[in-house]
Formats: sequence, structure tokens, C-alpha cells
Amino acid sequence: MTSPTYQQMIFVNLPVNDLDASKKFFTELGYTINPQFTDENAASVVISDSVVAMLLKKPFYATFTKKEIADATQTSEVMIALSAESREKVDELVDRALAIGGSPAGETQDHGFMYGRSFDDLDGHHWEVAWMDPAAIQG
Repeated sequence: MTSPTYQQMIFVNLPVNDLDASKKFFTELGYTINPQFTDENAASVVISDSVVAMLLKKPFYATFTKKEIADATQTSEVMIALSAESREKVDELVDRALAIGGSPAGETQDHGFMYGRSFDDLDGHHWEVAWMDPAAIQG
């Protein structure tokens, strides 16, 4: 168990074909690149204080695994889910992703208390963006 002052983080490592194009895609979504952990092989995309996407060129990614690297445009490897503060923020982020080269990854899910949409990034990684009514979560 972690201490109350320690905030655990998640680092999602994703293989990418074109690091520069991927960096541009994520900065155009509104995220920042942490230069301290970015070089010619990898980029650190800061999504929040506790969530970071590490974009790794495929040959560099391969140095961390003995497994074959999935082609995310053909195989589902992972679904990355992000929360949003409102339905409008879900739409803003997904619409922006689609406008800058992402592709739709599924149908809009509207359950009243929960609303979500999804997109695939430039390398086919699946991103879910969802809002949940705080009253429904507490109740």
C-alpha cells in the first residue's frame, strides 16, 4: 500500500512509427512534451500530473520486450481510457483528434449518466474518452 502523500503514476509506453508526427499529434491535442524525458528515440507526453504516455520509436520499444510488437492498426493491443470533466470536453478532445489525423474507433456511448467517444491515434492506438456524472458515481 502506498503512503497518503505518494501519488502513484502510470506511464503508458506506446510504439510509434514516426516520432515527430506523433509528438505533433499529441501537442495539437493540448498535451505537453516533457523535454527531460524526450530524445531522438522517445517522447514523454504529459497527460496529467499522474499519467504520461511514452512514445517510443519501434526499434527502441523493441529493446524493452522479447515479444513481437503489435501492429495497433490491425490488432487490439490496449484501450487507453481518459476521463473528461464534461460531455463537451469529451467532444472537444475527440473532435480535435479526428481533425488532426486520428480516426474514429467506435460509436458514441451515451447512457445519460455516462458519455464517451473514442479515437485511434496515428499508430492505431485506441483512446477512449469518457465523462461520468459525479452524482451517479457517488450514488
